[in-house]
Amino acid sequence: MMNIFKNYYESNRYKDMPLTEGRYVVVDTELTGLDEKKDSIVSIGAVRMTGGRIDLSDTFHKLINPETALTAESIIIHGIMPSEVIAEPCIDSVLMEFSQFCGTDVIVGHFVSIDMSFINREMKRITGLPMQNPVLDTFTIYEWIRKRGAIGNKSDVALPLMRDPKLYKIARYFEIPFNGGHDAAIDSFITAQIFQRFIPMLIESGIQDMEYLLMLDDPFRGGDRFRAAAEMSHF
Repeated sequence: MMNIFKNYYESNRYKDMPLTEGRYVVVDTELTGLDEKKDSIVSIGAVRMTGGRIDLSDTFHKLINPETALTAESIIIHGIMPSEVIAEPCIDSVLMEFSQFCGTDVIVGHFVSIDMSFINREMKRITGLPMQNPVLDTFTIYEWIRKRGAIGNKSDVALPLMRDPKLYKIARYFEIPFNGGHDAAIDSFITAQIFQRFIPMLIESGIQDMEYLLMLDDPFRGGDRFRAAAEMSHF
């Protein structure tokens, strides 16, 4: 029942709201591993966007003393040493701050289901509920634009098929600079720049309102119907 009211509220809140007026929080996490049941978040980074404008004065970055011990394998990826997090706060207080930072903004991330599965596991433990924000995945958006561009033969929105669609590979395609090291704050900024590139491409592809953008990433709220409608209406 709660989801019904939440979906109704969101659909009305974002109805006729242009993408250029949407408020987004672009997020990335660093983890002790990818096992959702036993691994933990060790860092959260986020940056706010309004439309296509990235606000570097409005960011969030916290190290966390994880419940799961850091392993050599995870340290190689993100470079966070046990000595750096021993005095840092636990996940509970950090997630409360993060939730306040996000407010009601749309959360954006690359393969964001990974980040949100860890965040929501802890949020449900702490508050009894997952985060209620709408969520967008930049890879899903990339694929949607790529397929629509191919169908419509629109060179200005054409994107290549990527067999290894990692964040840095897409960043390289858009000539977004990066140093190759995993860092939640930096990666959230890279993701924000990718999403920034997508906004005019989405508008060119016929997605001009927030209501329809959110449908792209949620088949349970009409995403499949919208895909079919988009192919017929815009091409």
